[in-house]
Amino acid sequence: MKKIIALLLASIVLCGLANAESQPSMRIRGGIIGFDGHELQIKTRDGQNVTVNVTDDTKISLLSALKLSDLKQGSFVGVTAIQTGPGTPLQAREVHIFAEAQRGTGEGHYPWDLEPGSSMTNANVDAIVSTNNGKELTLSYKNGSKNGSQKIMVPKGVPIITFKPADRSLLKAGAQIFCVAQQAVDGSLTARYVSVGKDGMKPPM
Repeated sequence: MKKIIALLLASIVLCGLANAESQPSMRIRGGIIGFDGHELQIKTRDGQNVTVNVTDDTKISLLSALKLSDLKQGSFVGVTAIQTGPGTPLQAREVHIFAEAQRGTGEGHYPWDLEPGSSMTNANVDAIVSTNNGKELTLSYKNGSKNGSQKIMVPKGVPIITFKPADRSLLKAGAQIFCVAQQAVDGSLTARYVSVGKDGMKPPM
């Protein structure tokens, strides 16, 4: 009987760990309503009020605007893009340039939720070709054991941004944010990452 109980307890623990590891992440976009130092109140872009816990492990960054000319060959970037029609090249909705120390962050090409049909490509800039309407980027990335590449058009006027480390002093009512939060079994949310737009800028990713 003791052996059976021990096996049952071990099974429960393993199931709990598996559930904890499989808890989903959520991307939250919106404006800060309030922050008491621990709980962040957010009104999402679709009008919902959401509470997110902020811990010592939560990474906070400030988003600052750059220019199209700041895109350089060899940079590591993230590009949110959408395909406007069959066989057409991807069109960038925004480009964020990572610091060299952040190279490899989220590397790959995968679906994104900025808008229906959007994708995210975090990759190295292999080549840049100027066009009448902007620049065409050739991006390469490693996705597990496979390599991949994408060509993405970056029209003039598309937001180009970068990240700078910041602290909780930016988490003020009215600030526009992009937050990646982990959802616990009880449904509560804990922020893993919060990006705050500078001077009221809405994070474009």
